[in-house]
Amino acid sequence: MRALPGLRAPRAPPPQPLLFLCLLAAVRPTSADGHPPASPFTSLPVREEMLARYYNLSLESHNISLTEHSSVAVEKNITLQRPSNVELTCQFTASGDPNAVNVSWKKNDEPLENGYFIKATDKVVYTQYLFTIINSKEMGSYSCFFQEEKEKRGTFHFKVPELHGKNKPLITYVGDSTVLICKCQGCFPLNWTWYSGNGSVQVPLDVQMTDKYVINGTRVNETRLKIMRLSEDDQGTYRCHAAFPLGESEDHIELVVLSYLVPLKPFLAIAAEVVILVTVILLCEMYTQKKKNRPDDGKEFEQIEQLKSDDSNGIENNVPRHRKNESVASE
Repeated sequence: MRALPGLRAPRAPPPQPLLFLCLLAAVRPTSADGHPPASPFTSLPVREEMLARYYNLSLESHNISLTEHSSVAVEKNITLQRPSNVELTCQFTASGDPNAVNVSWKKNDEPLENGYFIKATDKVVYTQYLFTIINSKEMGSYSCFFQEEKEKRGTFHFKVPELHGKNKPLITYVGDSTVLICKCQGCFPLNWTWYSGNGSVQVPLDVQMTDKYVINGTRVNETRLKIMRLSEDDQGTYRCHAAFPLGESEDHIELVVLSYLVPLKPFLAIAAEVVILVTVILLCEMYTQKKKNRPDDGKEFEQIEQLKSDDSNGIENNVPRHRKNESVASE
């Protein structure tokens, strides 16, 4: 971490690629006296072979602004798919003397000792980091730190383009064919690869060994996997993999393969519920009907008993009369 050496003139606008290369060449150490010349720049990681090798690379310029009152770290995501010269600038508005602000840089968690410079005007402190990204090792997070009363941080996250498949599971049926699509916005992968499998085991799909799969794409930023004669064994996770000069990117698509009986299950369940409901209704009707018939049966029984009782009383009444008539006749 370094304190500002003093106030310097405001930084000129970001150079274009040609001016950027001239600037790098101008700040390289000279061998006239064996010591580097006085310069507001720190020692830059630039050598003659780098200038010769990367003179045709594009320039990526990005900046972040911070203040002493910033409550959270400021972060910026940068998508990069090809080697480039990079210029990162952080601007910090100090509340006190800008010369008392300590400035440092880190890549991920590793301090960066070279490749950046510092300058200040009035209350504003600038720091700029110049470097070249030529492979995946240079990708990652680059952070600038300003230490006044509290430490403030700005971070640039470099990553390769993201791939976009299908967020929701793709549902199809046994015996059908389906097409899985994977693409990225405005990118140019070196190649595409498809993998299948469940869990952590991923198997690359070799279209040369089987006629079940066909891989093609209408555009360079898109790949399509066609799966024919689907079976339940084809269900699972399919991953599309894109390789870029600066790294790799991957996305996945969930494939669900159903049998034709599966759509009928809800209807069968509804039909079963209807049958059960109708059966319950019929049983209730039968029970109610029987309950209504029971009082009538009781009345009929009472009527029969009453008739029997009446007949019995009639016979008993006739017996005394008959005896009386016999006694009168004998007199």
